Amino acid sequence: MEGDTMADFNVNLINPFLMASSSVIRDVCQCELKVGKPYVKGGDFKEDTVMIMIGLTGELRGQVMLVFNEKNALSVVSRMAMMEITEMNELAVSAISELTNMIMGNAATILSTKGIAVDITPPTFCHGSFSVSTAYTKDVCVPLLSDGETFVEVDIAIKGEEE
Repeated sequence: MEGDTMADFNVNLINPFLMASSSVIRDVCQCELKVGKPYVKGGDFKEDTVMIMIGLTGELRGQVMLVFNEKNALSVVSRMAMMEITEMNELAVSAISELTNMIMGNAATILSTKGIAVDITPPTFCHGSFSVSTAYTKDVCVPLLSDGETFVEVDIAIKGEEE
């Protein structure tokens, strides 16, 4: 998306997703995260990608995706299950999808306090190498860092009702 800059994105719409992601992951996984530098991202994902996408309807439309590498996703689900999980099995998929539901529910609550009503769709889980098209809007990626390294990316592709 040549020519797109971060100035094109409304930080007031992005921050609720970052706040919810950081606080839920902190509470559930005992992991402190810092917000990294946002950038405009394409829709291609590497083979070790674990991505959970939830759609938004209402006054905001689009998708929000949590994107982990497999190692970090397994770390999260192991912490949630309080036992080591070594593969993306049914339990792992259920846990990481529920984490995403918790994050998006919190983000929807934050948005509602700002007078923005949204509904969320059930999560879609993807694992491996794939592409996602958000052609109708820009996709901003915000890495959440742990010890200076990307722990999870929050990919946000939304637009308001008036757009």
